[in-house]
Amino acid sequence: MSENLLLDTCGLIWLAMGGGELSKIALDSIENAKNVYVSSISAFEISLKYNKGGIELPCDPGRWYSEVMDSHDLLEIAINGQIAVTSTKLPGIHTDLCDRFIIATAQLNNLLIVTADRQFEKYGINIIS
Repeated sequence: MSENLLLDTCGLIWLAMGGGELSKIALDSIENAKNVYVSSISAFEISLKYNKGGIELPCDPGRWYSEVMDSHDLLEIAINGQIAVTSTKLPGIHTDLCDRFIIATAQLNNLLIVTADRQFEKYGINIIS
């Protein structure tokens, strides 16, 4: 078993699609990770995109999220006060609020992030893309 990982929202969607745009390294890392986490903000972001027509899902976003979490043995990290406050203290490199919550979650829990977004590295966290 290797390190604990945190999937960003795209990483979660791609994993649910059977790998999507995840690299072989990312897929192997997920397969061999001790634990793979998802921030609860990803459920919010996916629901927003679905409701605006920006993403198609085979079912309601709440059901989809629950089924993906269960079928891939993913663990959820809920947004708490510490994560919320830390997200507001991050440098203004990344303007996507959901990504700021994910970055703060990774920092506070010492997690590698599976993401294709290279901006995350500017916050001093390691990524797998």
